[in-house]
Amino acid sequence: MDEGFDPLRRVLLVRMLAAGAFAAAGFGCAQVVGTRPRQLPEGQSIYRIENGARVNGEVASESTLINAGDEVETGEGGLVFVVGDAAFYARPRSRILIGERGDGRRLEGLTLRQGGVLSVFGGGAYRVETPHAVVGIRGTGLYAQVEDQQDYVCTCYGSVLIEARADARSREEIVSEHHDAPRFVRASGASGTLVQPAPFKDHTDEELIMLEALVGREPPFSVIGSGYTVPRRSTY
Repeated sequence: MDEGFDPLRRVLLVRMLAAGAFAAAGFGCAQVVGTRPRQLPEGQSIYRIENGARVNGEVASESTLINAGDEVETGEGGLVFVVGDAAFYARPRSRILIGERGDGRRLEGLTLRQGGVLSVFGGGAYRVETPHAVVGIRGTGLYAQVEDQQDYVCTCYGSVLIEARADARSREEIVSEHHDAPRFVRASGASGTLVQPAPFKDHTDEELIMLEALVGREPPFSVIGSGYTVPRRSTY
């Protein structure tokens, strides 16, 4: 990520945003924020702007609507938003094109051009593209990050097919229950070797809990003391 990326600050912020999930565990966030995340009402896209963002080049506010086909850019902070039954946490200094299908303004997936984004999608097939990877996904929690000469893809849960743009032979199908198979996708190298194992990094279960709550769901993994009563995902 960028040199200014501060993971400790982000973890603290997410714990505050996800207040209800951690009150029972002793973090005391509910007293700070007051309520845990709830499903956003119809007609609202943005849950949190951390430090400036633009949608289609215009400065975004909490009343800005984000639809399939829009371009989202973040500044020095992140942006938490919802499109349809998908929710996203865009990292600082990210640029994302929200994809649309040919039959109208229905969400297809996204193209990450810069930065990083954590995404949770509902049922159905979607597509996430980065400079070096194309990821076909189904009902998945996914973290993607653009790096120098490679991209990072973690299938937090669900099923994906990862393919390197530079080499169609470099591809891998992954079914993950809980961050089981993070991958780097290289810009170049020997044919069939551009998708490689990677460490788990730069995203948290707390963030996934928050995003799923904004679309009325829970992630499929167990979280002790989460305090949530919305349906837990059992299928992808």
